[in-house]
Amino acid sequence: MSKLTDVPKRILIGRALRSDRLGETLLPKRIALPVFASDPLSSVAYAPGEVLLVLSIAGVSAYHFSPWIAGAVVVLMFTVVASYRQNVHAYPSGGGDYEVANTNLGPRAGLTVASALLVDYVLTVAVSIASGIENLGSAVPFVVEHKVLCAIAVIVLLTLMNLRGVKESGSLFAIPTYVFVAGVFIMIAWGAFRGLVLDDTMRAPTASYEIKPEHQGLAGFALVFLLLRAFSSGCAALTGVEAISNGVPAFRKPKSKNAATTLAMMGLLAVTMFCGIIALAMATNVRMAENPAVDLIHNGVAVGSDYVQNPVISQVAEAVFGKGSFLFIVLAAATALVLFLAANTAYNGFPLLGSILAQDRYLPRQLHTRGDRLAFSNGIVLLAGAAGLLVWIYGADSTRLIQLYIVGVFVSFTLSQTGMVRHWNRHLRTEKDQARRRHMIRSRAINTFGAFFTGLVLVVVLVTKFTHGAWVALLGMVIFYVTMSAIRRHYDRVADEIAAPEGPSDDSVRPSRVHSVVLISKIHRPTLRALAYAKLLRSDTLEALSVNVDPAETKALRDEWERRNIDVPLKVLDSPYREVTRPVIEYVKGLRKESPRDAVSVIIPEYVVGHWYEHLLHNQSALRLKGRLLFTPGVMVTSVPYQLQSSEAAKIRARKRQDWNAPGAVRRGPAQERPKEPSAKN
Repeated sequence: MSKLTDVPKRILIGRALRSDRLGETLLPKRIALPVFASDPLSSVAYAPGEVLLVLSIAGVSAYHFSPWIAGAVVVLMFTVVASYRQNVHAYPSGGGDYEVANTNLGPRAGLTVASALLVDYVLTVAVSIASGIENLGSAVPFVVEHKVLCAIAVIVLLTLMNLRGVKESGSLFAIPTYVFVAGVFIMIAWGAFRGLVLDDTMRAPTASYEIKPEHQGLAGFALVFLLLRAFSSGCAALTGVEAISNGVPAFRKPKSKNAATTLAMMGLLAVTMFCGIIALAMATNVRMAENPAVDLIHNGVAVGSDYVQNPVISQVAEAVFGKGSFLFIVLAAATALVLFLAANTAYNGFPLLGSILAQDRYLPRQLHTRGDRLAFSNGIVLLAGAAGLLVWIYGADSTRLIQLYIVGVFVSFTLSQTGMVRHWNRHLRTEKDQARRRHMIRSRAINTFGAFFTGLVLVVVLVTKFTHGAWVALLGMVIFYVTMSAIRRHYDRVADEIAAPEGPSDDSVRPSRVHSVVLISKIHRPTLRALAYAKLLRSDTLEALSVNVDPAETKALRDEWERRNIDVPLKVLDSPYREVTRPVIEYVKGLRKESPRDAVSVIIPEYVVGHWYEHLLHNQSALRLKGRLLFTPGVMVTSVPYQLQSSEAAKIRARKRQDWNAPGAVRRGPAQERPKEPSAKN
């Protein structure tokens, strides 16, 4: 079985890597940028559209507010980037927002941040994949017809790519990310040149459409609420910024400096692309509507349910490059691909955060260990499963999924920046060097403004998005928080129970006597081997125990026992209801009750078989007994194996595999040194 699973595993995820090769998986900045920043960079493909969709509720006249909303998003982006540059220098260990909040605000705040980030990472995968499927579906009808299946297939593919390792997946993802960024910059530059220098008229395919406003003539509080909602939707451009602070250990040295530089590059690129697309959308008269079938009017008639509303970036590219042109096709393909790859930000952030939480005993310990390719494989698989479930529940609909988005990330933004303010306050109380104090005061001012601004945005997001689906994200955060708290309490309770005391205790005192019981069903070779082993233990009391399920078989057992003159007392338990497990358990408990200071050793003969299907036919009673006896204090269970011929065949197969030296065998350690061949002289 191991050979059957080992070969496909090596084909899919590659040869296992030794632990001392971890340094080879570290990332240079050129690879770290697409690995950790693909989410905020790709969000420019849908964030401008989300702004226009919300503004369309008040009609085309509200579109003139979009530059102001873009300006607010830019200020927020620069604030967050500047704040996180302080984080990566102060906390380079990879804990990111969780470590900052946990250290400076306490475990509850840290756990809140961790819950928010875990939810946001899952949503990043779901939203990015769903959005990419919808972009691809406009060109390939099959994808639209089976978008849930296609979305899950993409998640599986990304999971396999990430299981191959961070560096390897980063190299694969770098090309489409850079093609996308280059394509957007070429589109912005060429559009600006055509409009400002050549004075060309560029018109989007929807430029002649009209928008039927859902609420006409909005003013006062209603207009302010609409603008705040549009701003909160545009803040989707900031998702994934925190992933770099969580992924500092994955950078090459100097880690903090490289992470800070990557943050600055990401912020500058994302802001320029976001503003450029918004400006071109205004210049080319792009029209978007939340309900295009009804609210988009063409030649006085609603476009109807057959109309497919293309994303803003697609409409702008068509206006600037021309429909069907080479650059238009390249940008469209790169956009769809980079939206899929945007999920890679979460694939690198979620497993690393899960590993840190597991080390702090908030998540199962299995999430802390690295897999064959030195990636946190269990975390990657867990993220894929959660995202796949979310995609299936919401039908891979990005419009519904995006309403759940960005709540978690702004919770982490706000608490992290508040924690950094406390961090600087604590250090300022002891720092005497004036130059360092000035640096700390400047950093504290940046983090204070960041905490205030992101806290304000968090309130806006909660107010404007709560009824549109944000409550689901909050519910997910609560579930994560409660689950992780329960796991921590369990680990703490177990640690307290098993802690070794300083002085003598009952666990270190030898039992008064050992009472050994060999379980017998019939006399055969496994039984004789178990009896021989039990005699070797030299217990104070030794007896054989059988359960009377069939009187004829029990009589035959007694007769043969006497005929063979076996010098071990045989005790038979009656079982009127033909049970085997319960009479044995009750008998063992009775022994413990009679002599609480005695240890009871239960010895069970077992068959060793070589095929998985043979396990279904043997040892079922032994498994049930062992499972029940584990809960009985003072009882030790010993299995005495007897190898059948099929197990010998399995051993031969294992030996052949060892000689074959399968890919990945390096993980098993260095080969044993072979004895030298005798020389000819001897």
